[in-house]
Amino acid sequence: MKRIMVSELKEVIGKEVKICGFLHEIRNQSKIKFLLIRDISGIVQCVALSEFELFTEISKISKESVVEIIGLVKSEKQAPKGIEIEIKSFSILSVADSDLPIPVVEKAQETSLPLRLDYRWIDLRKPKHALIFKIWTTMEEAMREFWLSHGFIQIYSPKLMGVPSESGAELFNLDYFGKKAYLAQSPQLYKQMAMSAGFEKIFEIGPVFRANPSHTTRHDTEFTSIDMEISFIESHEDIMKFEEEWLTFTIQKIKDKHFKEIKEVFGIDIKVPSLPFPRIKMKDAELLLKEKGLDYSGDLDAVGEKKLCELIKEKYSHDFVFLIDYPYSKRPFYHMKQETDKNLTKSFDLLWKGLEITTGAQREHRYEILKSQLLEKGLTIEPLKDYMNFFKYGCPPHGGCGVSPTRLLMQLLELKNVREATFLPRDTQRLNP
Repeated sequence: MKRIMVSELKEVIGKEVKICGFLHEIRNQSKIKFLLIRDISGIVQCVALSEFELFTEISKISKESVVEIIGLVKSEKQAPKGIEIEIKSFSILSVADSDLPIPVVEKAQETSLPLRLDYRWIDLRKPKHALIFKIWTTMEEAMREFWLSHGFIQIYSPKLMGVPSESGAELFNLDYFGKKAYLAQSPQLYKQMAMSAGFEKIFEIGPVFRANPSHTTRHDTEFTSIDMEISFIESHEDIMKFEEEWLTFTIQKIKDKHFKEIKEVFGIDIKVPSLPFPRIKMKDAELLLKEKGLDYSGDLDAVGEKKLCELIKEKYSHDFVFLIDYPYSKRPFYHMKQETDKNLTKSFDLLWKGLEITTGAQREHRYEILKSQLLEKGLTIEPLKDYMNFFKYGCPPHGGCGVSPTRLLMQLLELKNVREATFLPRDTQRLNP
């Protein structure tokens, strides 16, 4: 008999089926036993009546054991989702140790996050936590759909590099057959190489590594980065316009597929943002924040980002805001300077509900200007000669951005920590499991 998923049971009421899954919970009574069986698609109540030949053996099964059940699907108003299965036969596929290190069914306050992460494979059995990764899958599917409909090409850039992909800080280095190598902090160099190769529009979804000593709710040392780059733009405004349309499309797709689940599990109504997103210049943001007693110059910290978003929400009733016109002193050498004020760059950050989720810019594509900006920042050409060569033989004007999917999910679902949206987190204190 072919296995059927719990989510498909409504289509086979009155038929005998086979299901497989984890024993989520069991309630033993003298003449009837209720087993809640969980697979990735849902939970169903299964009933063993006293005349069932293995009635007493069922009560001995430990929770989280993996079982196979064959039974009759019935409509039952009192059962969860209005369906139950009357057990005809069952077998144990894998016995779980009865002493679970963390509970799957939380009876009171949720187990602490560090302990949950120690036993992450058990923690992810909880339907709430599995839902996060179902939503991620939908999110990525929607992003790809939008990119592909706009002619993008997918690339996979190397994560072992001979030179740092960003600044010299926050680097993991390793021995590479007697040479020094680095783990990529970003696909930045190779995104721009793709523009020089004439790919015009590219995206990448892949791991990046940062030796960031910060141990906060939004920092980790290995994470997934979503990156895109576009050629023949007129300014960074083209990138911002594309990103807001791409994000709105993605959030709409998530809402279409998961609105009910998200409402039930997280208590959140998914709101699709209106277009365009507000834009605010850094100098204007500084003035707004100064009125609230916060002093900033050229960049914001976590407190400033949160407060600015509160002010934007009050003024525009919008959860997103592009922060633009960053000073050149606060940005990397490859960001293009503005024509009217060389102290400012054509760059931006995107904040969502108080958190930076994106950094982007128009890049400097002209070899001689890029060379002068590199030297102006106190860098030397030799370590970056391969990167500089990308622009030596012609390169279109281009720009792009990098987006954190874990931060996106953290804000979408109002999670408290990016680690909750990470399959297996890596941070300053965690290398296992």
